[in-house]
Amino acid sequence: MWFTIAGIMAIAATLPILAFQLWMFIKPGLTSRERRASLAYIPAIFLLFVGGLVVGYIMFINLILPFLLSLNDGTFVEMFTAEKYFKFVFRITLPFAIIFEIPIIAMFLTSIGLLTPAFMRKIRKYAYFVLIIVATMVTPPDFILPIIVSIPFFLLYEISIYLSATVYRKKEKKHQEFMEAEA
Repeated sequence: MWFTIAGIMAIAATLPILAFQLWMFIKPGLTSRERRASLAYIPAIFLLFVGGLVVGYIMFINLILPFLLSLNDGTFVEMFTAEKYFKFVFRITLPFAIIFEIPIIAMFLTSIGLLTPAFMRKIRKYAYFVLIIVATMVTPPDFILPIIVSIPFFLLYEISIYLSATVYRKKEKKHQEFMEAEA
């Protein structure tokens, strides 16, 4: 149990350092404007990861755990061990933390030209399907809980499309200005 908690804390604590090291690796290939813009991703990565952990934990406490306890209906006496409880909590919250990184990943991939908002809109139904599968994997077997859990995932995907479109417009504007300056 202690190693699991230490592992999650280590991931959360080293995420900004890992992002900074990755940024230092790609920094020589960036212009000064791109360096400033990409440096803003580092705190956002950490904040979204922690936010995902918090949302996952809130979903666990308010939805998943009460559902599992309601299955008992007074027939059994629940006994939790700390190890199994934390293992279960981490199995629920870690996917939330990872999925909360989608907006940053979308913005980054758009800024380097690998992703467009039009493509994200085009594959929306497939992305929703994958997000529902993830929601089903982290929730108990029920009909309603995966749908409720996938709502924040859908919102994140839509926010990702919006942020990707913002980055794409800025990129297109810079390209247009460059082309007009050359002409």
